[in-house]
Amino acid sequence: MAWLPGAIRACYFLAALLFILGLKRMSSPRSARAGIVWAGVGMALAVAATFALPGLGHRGLILAALSIGTAAAWWSGRRVAMTAMPQMVALYNGMGGGAAAAIGAVELVGFAGAAVTLLDGRSFTADGQAPGTAQLSLAVLGALIGAVSFSGSLVAFAKLQGWLDRRFTFSGQRVVNLLVLALAIVLGAMLVGGRLTPPLIAGFFALALLFGLMMTLPIGGADMPVVISLYNAFTGLAVAFEGFVLGNEAMIIAGTVVGAAGTLLTQLMARAMNRSLGNVLFGNFGATTGAAQAIAGAQKPIEASDAAVMMAYAERVVIVPGYGMAVAQAQHKVWEFARLLIERGVKVKFAIHPVAGRMPGHMNVLLAEAGVPYDLIADMDEINPEFPSTDVALVIGANDVVNPLAKTDPASPIYGMPILDVAAAKNVIVVKRGKGTGFAGIENALFYADNARMLYGDGQAVAGELVAALKTLDA
Repeated sequence: MAWLPGAIRACYFLAALLFILGLKRMSSPRSARAGIVWAGVGMALAVAATFALPGLGHRGLILAALSIGTAAAWWSGRRVAMTAMPQMVALYNGMGGGAAAAIGAVELVGFAGAAVTLLDGRSFTADGQAPGTAQLSLAVLGALIGAVSFSGSLVAFAKLQGWLDRRFTFSGQRVVNLLVLALAIVLGAMLVGGRLTPPLIAGFFALALLFGLMMTLPIGGADMPVVISLYNAFTGLAVAFEGFVLGNEAMIIAGTVVGAAGTLLTQLMARAMNRSLGNVLFGNFGATTGAAQAIAGAQKPIEASDAAVMMAYAERVVIVPGYGMAVAQAQHKVWEFARLLIERGVKVKFAIHPVAGRMPGHMNVLLAEAGVPYDLIADMDEINPEFPSTDVALVIGANDVVNPLAKTDPASPIYGMPILDVAAAKNVIVVKRGKGTGFAGIENALFYADNARMLYGDGQAVAGELVAALKTLDA
């Protein structure tokens, strides 16, 4: 049918519009859910239009793969805990990068002369059509970036899942990493130059995958939000480049949007941790520069009843959630406690650090799930000037993002990272299960400060005790 390609292009255009509008709506917590639905509808439309492409082969295999992938995603998405969502995002992102790399591999093998029928029905043989330099360049570039995203995301998943040590370093690591990348680029240039042999293609992909592994292994857990965002950008770029190779408008637009959004988010995350993008790519994240600063004093415990009284008669209370709150699934109880304080006339706000939790927006999602109004949630730059006039700062599960050593100890792995100035509050109450360190693996000087008290216990149980104590006061 002559009208079919035009109709497909129209569907791709509508899908792209839904991608962009959906992403725009995701920028606000109020409309994020609708934005996800819009983008999902756009993806469904793009997939349906692709099935109508003239000459598309292996429709049965494609449909079977879609069915298996959809079932696995539905099952895992329904079962995954909120605390495990960061590693789930890393895993899914890696799959996207791996898919882009696989498309590049099929293209390169097809260009090399192994009779391969691609998804759009084209076939290349030894005496067939020769690819252009631009087409080869984009195929190689997309394959390189996608392979790095794939292997790097798998390492990020393993680290967040607790399967790998948080950091793996050795002497001269940066030089070795750059050499691996340089060799991959050299082999890629040879492929673009027309030396399309199976051993060269295999070597190129092996080096690209190896670089993704080696780039991610030395990264500390405290920097993982930046890594997830970075690989998200990589995956988008890889998909866009392979879209140009296939001539698929939906892939080009979707990949470009994801790549641009991921790049901007990576820059924002890096800025929030006071790191340059070059340091994110090639630096030894979490490396120390000398002997750690000694911490004076001792941790001073407090009972939940005393903490509840202190906050009940305060004028201003700022609640700082962190990953520990997510682990304890305490967000609902924390919000119940905050509502009781508000009913007593206490001014309550929630303070969110840009990299709190294990991924960008982690805490915002938890608070939104509990029903916390958006106007009570403040970001770091907004809330920091208010801490000196805050009567009580309640820290529940946060650690590295409130550690004063980030400002005072050059030897600290988080030195220079902007933090929430919780220590400036008149009183600080820290809810923590024990005396262990944070994800960066360092002691927190805040816990030993004169104005800080430690409320030990599981986050949800402690929040329940605070609620009960507050209700007793009102009885």
